[in-house]
Amino acid sequence: QVQLVESGGGLVQSGGSLRLSCAASGSIFKIDAMAWYRQAPGKQRELVADITRGGSTNYADSVKGRFTISRDNVKNTVYLQMNRLKPEDTAVYYCNAEAALTFSPGTYSSWWGQGTQVTVSS
Repeated sequence: QVQLVESGGGLVQSGGSLRLSCAASGSIFKIDAMAWYRQAPGKQRELVADITRGGSTNYADSVKGRFTISRDNVKNTVYLQMNRLKPEDTAVYYCNAEAALTFSPGTYSSWWGQGTQVTVSS
């Protein structure tokens, strides 16, 4: 199994910054892509940003130029630096990882964290 633990959420004023972290642990053979999603009340979960093992990134249009995703493959950790936050960024942010387990190294499955709340006040 894989456990993903997010941290770094909280309350911040509009224009402020937060840095989210997500550490993966467990019977991990290898982690491929990692990503951050978010879900606001009454809305569907949406992709915020993702990053390949090699470091290629992809962002939702709404966060381009404000958010930066990065990862540390040694620590099995993914980060999301969020700058110039807006009230519409308020949501629960979830970490996702495509990981293979040590006893099944050829099979990748999608794993989710429990989520961390980000609230941006106007």
